[in-house]
Amino acid sequence: MKTLLLTGFEPFLDFTINPTKRIVDELNGQEVGEYKIHGEILPVDFRKSGKLLLEQIEKIQPDAVISLGLAGGRYKITPERIAINTNDGDSDNSGNVPVDEMIQEDGADGYMSTLPVRAMVNRLKEAGLPAEVSNTAGTYLCNHVMYQGLHYAKTHNKITPSGFIHIPASHELAIQHGKIPSWSHEDLKKGILTCIEVLAEKH
Repeated sequence: MKTLLLTGFEPFLDFTINPTKRIVDELNGQEVGEYKIHGEILPVDFRKSGKLLLEQIEKIQPDAVISLGLAGGRYKITPERIAINTNDGDSDNSGNVPVDEMIQEDGADGYMSTLPVRAMVNRLKEAGLPAEVSNTAGTYLCNHVMYQGLHYAKTHNKITPSGFIHIPASHELAIQHGKIPSWSHEDLKKGILTCIEVLAEKH
């Protein structure tokens, strides 16, 4: 049995609920295809999230890594194509506010996802779930974690598939937050399971 490291985030900024946390908590320990899922919730902290991700990679030596993030305002599931070597944006949960900061001084300007993002999008659409490939993971924690995972794989000569998937808000969050698009929790989880199934088939 292979191991899939699946990560989500705690709530952040004015999003009092992060649906990625519930998805990861519920999928932790489940088996999908040849993968057994090991779930971890990352802190919304520029100084800690990437380090925790790498600690988990070194500890469990996963055969694949998928990180999940909330994109409040997006209305499709969006596997990310690329991560860039930049920290920038609003304050994290610990008060860090990086400006034009490099994630890795010796790292590439960007790394392409090694997940089968196009196949994931195609399968999601076939399942009746709106999806598209995203060409920007932003410069906040989602991009940071995606970049750290891909940089580690590159510098350690790992062929481990690694990447990031953004999801819309859940209905529960949308009710609290206001006028943002939302999906049911069941459809969000179905979407992630679909992506994992595609990964299992491709690798």
